[in-house]
Amino acid sequence: MATSTPETVSHPEANIWLGEFQAILQGAVGGFLFGIPLLYTVEVWSIGAATDPLWLLVVLGATLVGVGLLTQVEGFRQTLSLHPLEALLESIEAVAIGVVCATLALVLLRRITLATPLSEVLGKVVFEAVPFALGVALARSTLQGKQGRDRRTTAPLSPRLVSPTLSNLRDALVDFDAALIGAVLIAFSIAPTEEVPLLAAALPPLWLLLIMAASLGLSYAIVFASGFTDRAERRQRGLLFSPITETLVAYLVALLASLAMLVLFQQLNPSDPWSEWLSNILVLGLPASIGGAAGRILI
Repeated sequence: MATSTPETVSHPEANIWLGEFQAILQGAVGGFLFGIPLLYTVEVWSIGAATDPLWLLVVLGATLVGVGLLTQVEGFRQTLSLHPLEALLESIEAVAIGVVCATLALVLLRRITLATPLSEVLGKVVFEAVPFALGVALARSTLQGKQGRDRRTTAPLSPRLVSPTLSNLRDALVDFDAALIGAVLIAFSIAPTEEVPLLAAALPPLWLLLIMAASLGLSYAIVFASGFTDRAERRQRGLLFSPITETLVAYLVALLASLAMLVLFQQLNPSDPWSEWLSNILVLGLPASIGGAAGRILI
């Protein structure tokens, strides 16, 4: 008689936890995509810092209502039997994910530090959490990727003329085109604002390494860890275009796009020191890399 091994018994539970983690990660991805543009807005920082706590509760309540309405239609989980209690719990969870993501983003950009008063912290977090929470609720409907539809390509060559290497290269070029388009769509409206140099000037040199790490980590999570795309299919492109390599090259594309946009809007000049160029490019590279990753999963 066959007996169940410990691994067999624990496997379904592991799948449940993995599915839950992936659902939360997908919600966080949507939150960052929707919340990043408002994060680079000095007016929101000022309003949040000066708002009365009672009004913050009103804003938080309105956010919960809006997320609840979106949850009735979609929700960030793959399946949900829309009983009122389940919809309410998922809405609360979506707002909580939005609050956590907004807090982490504000800390990353040093809009919140240990010296920031608690009232100011709460104000900034609550206002910034609004688009993050809405993004969590809309994550699955907007970032489902190309599952169920074919990728658009140019007219194919004869099968005898197309080698696996050439096919992989063509797929990679499509990915990086999508990364460039996504980076420009998200970061273009941020590039001409005063927030980029303002944030860059407030970041210590070593903090820029954290900005780079966050940009790379979010890009990798969106494309390869969130489950929005078929990870196995992307791995079939050969060693040259492994997940790590693709993430690094896509980040380079985002940085080059950031450089081009900053120069276009005259935010950088030849007389500026190289450290200012570097810090501005890396700060704008954060939303650009997130947009580039979103572009790659939507092709």
